[in-house]
Amino acid sequence: MLELSILGFLYEEALHGYELKARIKGLSGHIRPVSDGALYPAITRLTKAGLIDRRTEPGTGSAPRHTLSLTGAGREELLARLRSPAEGDITDGQRFFTLLAFLRHLPDRAEQAAVLRRRQAFLDAPASFFYRNGEPVRAEEEPDLFRQGMLRIARATGTAEKEWLREALGSLEG
Repeated sequence: MLELSILGFLYEEALHGYELKARIKGLSGHIRPVSDGALYPAITRLTKAGLIDRRTEPGTGSAPRHTLSLTGAGREELLARLRSPAEGDITDGQRFFTLLAFLRHLPDRAEQAAVLRRRQAFLDAPASFFYRNGEPVRAEEEPDLFRQGMLRIARATGTAEKEWLREALGSLEG
């Protein structure tokens, strides 16, 4: 998701490395912090792949600043990743949120809707954190206070997300 975040934010505008890091931190840093040891190697990989252009500009002090921007190939790569996200990008909540942050860049509303339909199908499949006799355990059936809390929170979050998905799909599909 780090590479998707980099591509997504640079799709919007050219940024200096520290500005990019701040935006990524704002998007997911409270859950998955981004370190320099992860960010700068990812930038290097994307630059070597021809997806990012890096130019040096004079800094306000003595150190030069590096401005990062997407190349045409970088723009196409972002759109391809948005169009066909990996299964984990659909099923993992935080990864899906990162995908949502940039999904508006897909110009085709039908392609946007197709991604949301994949998430909707995942959420509609019966699931639980806990199973008894091969069946999902519902919060009302769970005697453990803490597990019951997990199940209730997950159900409330899932209900809200499903409602939003229905609204968003209605908007996209008319």
